[in-house]
Amino acid sequence: MEERSITRRQFLYRAAAVGGTGLLLNTMNAWGIGIASRVNAPPVLNGSGKGKRVVILGAGLAGMTAAYELGKLGYAVQVLEARDFAGGRCQTARKGFSLTELGGDKQACTFDEGHYINHGPWRIPLHHQSTLYYTRRFDVPLEVMVNDNDYSFVYLESGGPLARQRLRPAAVKADMRGHVAELLAKAVKGNMLDQELGAEDKRALLDYLAHEGQLDQADLRYKGRSGRGYAINPGAGMNPGQMSDPLGFKELLASRIGNVYSAVQDFPMQNTMFQPVGGMDAIAKAFENQVGRHIRYKAEVQSIRHGEREVVVTYKDTASGKLRTVSADYCLCTMPLSVLRHVESDFSDQFKQAIAAVAYAPVGKIGLQMKRRFWEEDDQIYGGHVLTDMEGINTISLPSSNWQRKKGVLLGYYNYQTSAIEVSAMTPSERAEFALRAGEKIFPAYRDSFESAFSVAWHRVQYNLGGWADWSEEKRQSVYPLLLKGEGRVLLAGEHLSYLGGWQAGAIESAWQQLERIHERAMA
Repeated sequence: MEERSITRRQFLYRAAAVGGTGLLLNTMNAWGIGIASRVNAPPVLNGSGKGKRVVILGAGLAGMTAAYELGKLGYAVQVLEARDFAGGRCQTARKGFSLTELGGDKQACTFDEGHYINHGPWRIPLHHQSTLYYTRRFDVPLEVMVNDNDYSFVYLESGGPLARQRLRPAAVKADMRGHVAELLAKAVKGNMLDQELGAEDKRALLDYLAHEGQLDQADLRYKGRSGRGYAINPGAGMNPGQMSDPLGFKELLASRIGNVYSAVQDFPMQNTMFQPVGGMDAIAKAFENQVGRHIRYKAEVQSIRHGEREVVVTYKDTASGKLRTVSADYCLCTMPLSVLRHVESDFSDQFKQAIAAVAYAPVGKIGLQMKRRFWEEDDQIYGGHVLTDMEGINTISLPSSNWQRKKGVLLGYYNYQTSAIEVSAMTPSERAEFALRAGEKIFPAYRDSFESAFSVAWHRVQYNLGGWADWSEEKRQSVYPLLLKGEGRVLLAGEHLSYLGGWQAGAIESAWQQLERIHERAMA
């Protein structure tokens, strides 16, 4: 019998259908196309780079990773950074931090001492071992970031029978599982499944469903469970507590809650993740402590010229306005493609077109300082996210630091694409009002507790022009390999040249890959 071949895509569809997300992702990782961090340490390279010069464009995490590792190999490294600080998008807004968006007003962060918002990257997954390699090496203290909290809220404006209610994810999860378990258990008991089950199979499956859904053993009905939360919590003396009533199955289905909430998150998201104590920019500052002597700040790249023997980069000293040049044997450009496309170069037309072909995601965030931690005091929510379908809000995130302090800074919205563009057209004060109008629908104390705000629209930040590279499948096939190869003595690196788009691990591992290629060329 002739064996029928199937494509990888078809196989992945079948893997997902049979084994769920876990089997799907393990298969992708085995084929080298997964989104987990692929390596946990920089490449081990032999030989010395002494006498060789490398100019690195951009002092973000990719640029500083390359500077650090190449420096250890003896290369003479020069990093050009347009800003007056390092870190790229790895930023934290705290008292004294300021930002002026293109066409916007200057914002100065006025949060109280010790409070902050990570308006760039804000969490580290456990499998991004490349990022954790450097936090460990540079002694950056970490703490748990509560990324998924069963006792936060899901709030739907257009949730049908469940609209405008504060739903605890624990209740949604328990009730959906219970109702589905009841439905399936009765189908099994009534011989309504397509595939015949043996008597022993039925007993085993019914036993599992009864425990998973906490069904009544007598009639296999789901009547609620303690894990969804109590109407009145148990207490001392004669207070056994009062169970809360479960949400109706029909109401849950009619609410289309699955559009906002899922009991299982996407692969990069774990229930608990990591964050540096005091702000994500601790990672950037740790790198800066190692390679800061090699960084030339306020150096805005104007042109890149490369020949057979060297690369010449012209930059403007934005403090003096003077043009200067630096030459090197190799150039590693870590600038976002959204910025690089505006830099004069002698790249081939094909390479220039590839740079210009990649779209960047509009992304916006806002931090709101509250004078009272009402989410903890009133609703017993400690970290995690409030998920909502309110236009332009998407996520309200509650801080995983400064527990039980008087004040706190929460993330008032995290928006993308069209919503991010629309909200970014507002002034900073209008953005704050927009976030307050939404938040007070969920938390009664929201507006009265508000003190100050700090927002960012990354597509309007001069040296970013977007949150991250927004690759399409077609562009991954057509231009990604070309950009990864580089041109002449110029190589590119950054989150945009990885399958870890938007993550710090993408920038770090991209730098590892490209510095290894530079070293191979230099040794040859």
